[in-house]
Amino acid sequence: MAETQNWTARLAELGITLPSVVPPVAAYVPAVRTGNYVYTSGQLPIVEGNLTIAGKLGAGVSDEDAKAAARACALNALAAVDALVGIDSVVRIVKVVGFVASAEGFTGQPGVVNGASEFLGEVFGDAGAHARSAVGVAELPLGAPVEVELIAEVQPES
Repeated sequence: MAETQNWTARLAELGITLPSVVPPVAAYVPAVRTGNYVYTSGQLPIVEGNLTIAGKLGAGVSDEDAKAAARACALNALAAVDALVGIDSVVRIVKVVGFVASAEGFTGQPGVVNGASEFLGEVFGDAGAHARSAVGVAELPLGAPVEVELIAEVQPES
């Protein structure tokens, strides 16, 4: 069995507080556990109940603003994991999928989703290294420029 980590302390060291779980905007739950894995639903860059940015990459939204939004999405995904199983039960981040609302011709999706990947690396170190997809899409819910979901391996249930 993997050693339990104190990710709560790591977040505190970084000055990061996990937000409340963002309520679903449709018929789904924020996260589901099956076996030793937690799958989060796609998370938007919602902070304190408000979408922080709207629009598309390549049509008004800057790469840097979208990268910051991807970080906010990843933080919301961690909040969903924490609410379901506790953040300290995370063994590693296995996979991240990022969706980027993209205007025709925009091809910088990987750089945008780096906002989530770099944040997870900052929090989890080597346990934050993950497989990933960065996908360009025509539209996202609520007009968000980015949406992120993740799969986390967690400690076995006791």
